[in-house]
Amino acid sequence: MFTCCLGCCGDAGSGHIPLKEMPTVQLDTHHMGTDVVIVKSGRRICGTGGCLANAPLHQNKSYFEFKIQSTGVWGIGVATQKVNLNQVPLGRDINSLVLRHDGSVYHNNEEKNRLPANSIPQEGDIVGVTYDHVELNLYLNGKNMQCPSSGIRGTVYPVVYVDDSAILDCQFSDFYHTAPHGFEKILFEQQIF
Repeated sequence: MFTCCLGCCGDAGSGHIPLKEMPTVQLDTHHMGTDVVIVKSGRRICGTGGCLANAPLHQNKSYFEFKIQSTGVWGIGVATQKVNLNQVPLGRDINSLVLRHDGSVYHNNEEKNRLPANSIPQEGDIVGVTYDHVELNLYLNGKNMQCPSSGIRGTVYPVVYVDDSAILDCQFSDFYHTAPHGFEKILFEQQIF
């Protein structure tokens, strides 16, 4: 009498091919520091060390967010797979470009920029990141911080690190704030073509 069209009843010889589920962008437990803990389906980081997301930034204009659940030592930005995820803070070499908890943006052990003094992210704040293969820009609770930084080369991934009791949640879709014009969530390579 009733027909199941969602595949929950088996294919019953219908010849339908099940759709392949698209992967979800999340923190990658194969690319994290040894003392890092990833929970909440790959969205929350705690412990000590860094972690890359599981999708590189292939598209021209990417956007992602981090919510500071608990303050401490932390950093967010982009990095190559060559980054040492056990050595915090990141931004010490050519393999990472990160905003640190004190409002400084570091790449290759050089301060590239700094958030305005009255705009240091606090517990509960949302930090948005845009990246267009040249420049990384930062947003605090949806407001552009006018803090561009550049210099990293090659294939990069979103990166986050924590230490000293910091806990951060990552948002790679379903953002708290609307992505800036022209920027969108991270797409897996097969979704682009």
